[in-house]
Amino acid sequence: MSVGLTRSRFINALRCYASYALNRLGSALFRTPYTIHHTPLFVSVEPSAVCQLRCPACPVGLSAARSVSPQGGLMPFPLWHRVLSEVKGTAFVIQFYFQGEPLLNKDLPLMIREAHDAGLYTIVSTNAQAMTPELAKALVSAGLDRIIISMDGLTQETYEAYRVGGSLDQCKAALRWLQEAKSVCQSEAGLTIELQVLRLRSNEHEWRAFRKEYKALGADRLVFKTAQLYDYRHGHPLMPSDPRYRRYEQHADGLWYRKPLGKGCFRVWSGVVIAANGDVLPCCYDKDHAHAYGNLRTASLRELFSGPAARTFRTQAMQETPKICQECWK
Repeated sequence: MSVGLTRSRFINALRCYASYALNRLGSALFRTPYTIHHTPLFVSVEPSAVCQLRCPACPVGLSAARSVSPQGGLMPFPLWHRVLSEVKGTAFVIQFYFQGEPLLNKDLPLMIREAHDAGLYTIVSTNAQAMTPELAKALVSAGLDRIIISMDGLTQETYEAYRVGGSLDQCKAALRWLQEAKSVCQSEAGLTIELQVLRLRSNEHEWRAFRKEYKALGADRLVFKTAQLYDYRHGHPLMPSDPRYRRYEQHADGLWYRKPLGKGCFRVWSGVVIAANGDVLPCCYDKDHAHAYGNLRTASLRELFSGPAARTFRTQAMQETPKICQECWK
């Protein structure tokens, strides 16, 4: 599906790029932020803040206590309707994922269908452990445009080095079910199946094999992604041996540091994350909701996106590198 390019979306995009350009200029010359006059071009919605796995570089996976409150459980359907009503006229993309596992929300196919009918490009990212043949067909029939399947190994041993508690066979079955659903639902089968692989030391000997086998596994495309790691100052067993594929570098003192980044991230101008509990966050690296602009239960997205908390964070992102930005990998 191609996104419906309406007049309101076009004007909103122009305002977004103009605002970003003016703020970069103002920050460089006068350190003065300009008022923002647009709404997000893309929105990440968190259908579920819980997950079945215990991945070692995921805040939800690091502790069972983090996989339930305080960040919420499943997004209530009325809250989803509020999100959609606020973004459907001006946004281009809705991503159905943040930290939890989106397939655990049984309303997900209906959420996708409603976003699809509103002319939005829809994306889901999943560990695929909750996939079934029926759910695969429901996702395809709903008009889902892209699904990202995380599979970080070609053997159960390499896979569960990161996806602790997960099944490689279930991932492979999910890929097969999605391809079968595409064949059955030919009129709705615009779905792109993307296989995503974290570059880890545990699977680096399989990278070449992934390139050869991803289509046979049922994926349409393959994407490698570098891994964000915790407690890396003294190294980390999952850090790849090839420095090109690590986010970290070792300094003369023997400790590891995050590779430096530039300032002025466009993402905080063009997008926003809406957590399952309604918190509006600047980006997906605000794992602890430390920079929340507010909550949709008490204010509109337009108010929060241009409000004082949002303006303060964007000014910081232009003039310095906030802590959460230090972990980003653009």
